[in-house]
This record gives sequence, structure tokens and C-alpha cells, in this order.
Amino acid sequence: MKTTVLLSLLVLASTMLLAAERAAIPAGKSGRSVSVGRYGMVATSHPLAVQIGLEVLKSGGNAVDAAIATSAAMGLMEPMSCGIGGDLFAIVWDAKTQKLYGLNASGRAPYRATRQWFLEHGYREVPTTGPLSWSVPGCVDGWEELRRRFGTKSLAELLAPSIRYAEDGFPVPEVIAGYWQSATPLLKRTPEASKTFLIQGRPPRPGELFRNPYLARTYRELAEKGRDAFYKGRIAQEIVAFSERVGGLFTLRDFQDHTSEWVEPVSTTYRGYQVWELPPPGQGIAVLQILNILEGYDLKSLGPNSADWWHLFIEAKKLAYADRARYYADPEFAKVPIPELISKPYAEARRKQIRLDRALGNVPAGDPKLAAGDTIYLCVVDKERNCVSLIQSNY
Repeated sequence: MKTTVLLSLLVLASTMLLAAERAAIPAGKSGRSVSVGRYGMVATSHPLAVQIGLEVLKSGGNAVDAAIATSAAMGLMEPMSCGIGGDLFAIVWDAKTQKLYGLNASGRAPYRATRQWFLEHGYREVPTTGPLSWSVPGCVDGWEELRRRFGTKSLAELLAPSIRYAEDGFPVPEVIAGYWQSATPLLKRTPEASKTFLIQGRPPRPGELFRNPYLARTYRELAEKGRDAFYKGRIAQEIVAFSERVGGLFTLRDFQDHTSEWVEPVSTTYRGYQVWELPPPGQGIAVLQILNILEGYDLKSLGPNSADWWHLFIEAKKLAYADRARYYADPEFAKVPIPELISKPYAEARRKQIRLDRALGNVPAGDPKLAAGDTIYLCVVDKERNCVSLIQSNY
């Protein structure tokens, strides 16, 4: 009895000591330790996709190899946010050359999708859903551009884990299951989407295994025949045939002519740090504009949970997004004033519109269609300190 009491007291004392030694969780933090690695790291929103990327690093692959494998897994495991029907943007830091490279792997509109076509068919704007909203998928070409320039492994090696999970099934996490649930009404609009992404008419439940044999077949074809299987082979032919059947604008020429583009990243500085983004047609320079505006304030002194801290962030975002709606465009069709938009003098002028005692109410509205899509983010660093920062989206 005395021994039991003594052990209980020791356990209680140890617990109290640990609690006393544990630092209080700072405001705005989750309480979870920051992850630290020595030989590389992979970060994205599905743990199994992260594991796939880590296995590529462990087997001798570099950051680009792991990023491609992780991206393919995310297209399978978080399909409402990304996939090979969408686009890809990436920034690559090459440790050997000590240089940043930018890749725009977004897809162009079909040749037939002209302003005149939409006007003649009674449209005042391009629809945000359905076949008339489709652009050529750029993801697969983006994988090949990254792999060809920086990769060390074959596409077959990088797709193998996702093929296995697509055929055997993978457990769906709680948060992604919630996203899947919210997408159900849209999926039910077409029999093809329902057959592919729903289980007897419903989304997968948290923890339930989900299989996608159709994507497995496509990945196997890409593994065997490469990038051209998507843009010049059976896959392109079936996409175009389906587009024609449902009133879309795709032709085989749209796929055969598709190319990605290597671009120069652009940057600004924020309190001694240089921050890089890709130029339009991506929207990343909004981050640079927001940082330039916020640099004029002592945010640290305000604290992350104060009303003034949140107010400044929101007002800066309003100003940047107003510019986004007005100026961000495809540089092939419009002159985008990138140097001016991300300059310090321009930020200083915009900052003068912010008042701490009231919210801006006369900022021109942004384009709500620009926020309609979903996107995943992933980041990989390898033992040589090569880095990949990548976003992939359906829309």
C-alpha cells in the first residue's frame, strides 16, 4: 500500500515538474513543435503524400524528384484541390548554380475561346464552371519540365507509389473528407464525376479507404509513355472527344501545342529578408505588395492578436487585391506593370490610404472568380539544400 502511494506521489510530482518546466504556448501558436530535419524535408497537406516524398529522398532522389512524386500523390489524395487536369507553378533553388528558377506550367485557353465566340453565343463573361471554363491542363507538362531540367529519376519511378495507392486505396483524413463532402453537390452533376469520386453516391468518410482505378490507369500510361501520352496520345483524344460531347471548346491542336514556360522570379525585401514570387499570370506578387505596405508599420509591437495588427493586414490585402483585379493578366496579352506594382515608392503611396481608426470602404472590388479554385502547396528541401516551392490547382 505504501509503495503504491509513494509511486502515485512520484508520478504526480513528475507531472507537476514537467508542467512547470514546459514553456507557455505563445499567442497565435498551435503548441506543436516546429519540425526539424537534417537530410531533407517535405511539407504538404496530406501525411501519406509527405511520406511518398520522403521515401524518394531516402532512395537517393533530389528535391525535384520528391516534389513531382508528392504532387502526383496530392492529385490522387486531395482531388478537390489539385490534379493532372489543372495547373502547376514552381520555384526551384538549384544549390549547384546558386540560382532561382521559375516555372509557369499553367494551361492556356483553347484556341476557339475567343472574346468574339463568347459574345456571339450570348455570354458577357466566361463561366466559372462547366466545359466553357476549361483551360488546357498544364500539370503533366510541368512535371516533365522539372524532371528533365533537374530530376534524377524516371517518371515511372516517381508515379509508382501513387499508382499503388490509387489501386489499393488510401485512408482519407478528416479535413480532406470535409472538403470532399462540400464538393459532393458539384460532383453529382455529372455521372463521370460521381463514378470516379463518390462511393455509391456519397463522399468517402474520414478514415475510409478510397480507390481511383481510373487515375491509376492514366498514371500507368504516363509512366510507360511519358508526357506525350497526355498531350498527343489516347488521353488527349479522349479529353477532346468528351469536350466536344458536352459543349466544350478543346481541339487536339490545343494539347499538341501546349508548352510550359521558364520565367524569372521577382522579389522584394522585407526587413532584411528577400522574398521571391513568380510573376503573372500567377498571383504571387500580391504577397510582395502586401509585404511592402506592411513594412512601414511596427507590427511586432502590436502583437499578433491585437485588433490593430489584424486591421493592417486586412487593409493591405484589400489594396493589393484591388490591384490584382485590375492589373494582373497574361503578359502575352497585356502589359503588366510588375516593377511598379512591387516597388517601395508605390507601396508608400498606397499605404497612405490606410487609417487605423477606420476600414477602407472605397477600394475597387476584386474579381471573385479569381478565388473560386482550390490549390495545394508543397515544399521540398533535400540534403544538398536544393529547394522546390510548388503550387498545384484545378482552376
